[in-house]
Amino acid sequence: MPSTHNALTDDQIERFITDGFIHLPEAFPREVADECRDFLWRETGCDPADPTTWRQPVIRLLGYGDEPFRRAATTPRLHAAFDQLAGPGRWEPRKGLGTFPIRFPHPDDPGDAGWHMDAGFTPEGEQGYRINLRSRGRALLMLFLFSDVAEDQAPTRIKAGSHLDAPRYLEPWGERGIDFFELCRTMDADGALDSPMRPEALATGRAGDAYLCHPFLIHSAQPHRGGAPKFMAQPPLVPTGLLDLDRADGAYSPVERAVRLGLGR
Repeated sequence: MPSTHNALTDDQIERFITDGFIHLPEAFPREVADECRDFLWRETGCDPADPTTWRQPVIRLLGYGDEPFRRAATTPRLHAAFDQLAGPGRWEPRKGLGTFPIRFPHPDDPGDAGWHMDAGFTPEGEQGYRINLRSRGRALLMLFLFSDVAEDQAPTRIKAGSHLDAPRYLEPWGERGIDFFELCRTMDADGALDSPMRPEALATGRAGDAYLCHPFLIHSAQPHRGGAPKFMAQPPLVPTGLLDLDRADGAYSPVERAVRLGLGR
């Protein structure tokens, strides 16, 4: 059922279309973030009070769909924002939050700090990840903060407005889309991955905040040079179908409006 209240103002929705992301404070309760973080600390095998046990720049934990993670992913505030950005009935409720890349202060390169877009799908019977213009498999990219994240605590780097560059690279490939790595190589060769025309923003905030991003937004991890480790989830919002860029009724979602804007429509 569609949400009965709004989480975002009209101005925020327009900024999402042009910038490609929205910072949603208090998307889920801080006490739920604290409960999840305590659980994840135990899963890492590290001691939160002993930095000598933080031996890796990043630890990835997989597959968390039970309580309290389910509560973090299913608040009315989030669901209202999903309706406003992806469209009512056009997304699947999340049952959990999947992968957690936990970043620790560490001198080593984490090995994953490069500009990219997240892939959407793997064709049946094939290997590798692909992305297509109608964003199969991904209605939104989402960043859930489970710890306070300051500028020196490895906030995700975002290229504001970069989602408007991607459609022209995706359009020629049709429904089958393009291989994720080939797309990144092509855009990098054109200077579109790290375009100086697109300003950089940092996904800072407090535990319980979320960033809701266009699926074509270019972003990057970075090394952690601060104090407390960063706990974040980066799940997709899964769509119920494909983006429709030629709706007869003109009822485009903000995600679709942004793709059309990138195509000059």
